[in-house]
Amino acid sequence: MKTTGWLRALLDRGTRDRREEAADAKPFAPECMSLLELARLLAGRRYSERVASAYVEVVTFASADEIVAMLDVMLEEDWMGLPVWARNLAFRLACLQRPEDVELLRVAACDLHAFGPDWDAIAAELHRRADRLEAGQDVSLP
Repeated sequence: MKTTGWLRALLDRGTRDRREEAADAKPFAPECMSLLELARLLAGRRYSERVASAYVEVVTFASADEIVAMLDVMLEEDWMGLPVWARNLAFRLACLQRPEDVELLRVAACDLHAFGPDWDAIAAELHRRADRLEAGQDVSLP
């Protein structure tokens, strides 16, 4: 198949850009980074499968304090920056570690509502759970 001039130029430019990026890129090891650093990479131009994999591993074993701190910073810096899957995972893990944290449950619920409607039922349940906790009623974990 013969490529036209504009297509060849486009293909060549893509290859050249990748080589230039590779030459300019600083080596980094996402598996040695903090949760916040990985979240910033996910929100920026350095998103890759390697970064996503490292994020999942780090957030999975992070404390609720570390997850909540990362979410606070990320939501302040760029509310839409962190991919939805990454923020959902972070909120889920934090809520599992702090099942009676009313404020966290409400923030997580509001975040789910913002990216719904797929998660509206889950968000509504988080709000109800927070309301029951605030009212002093016992809540059994889902």
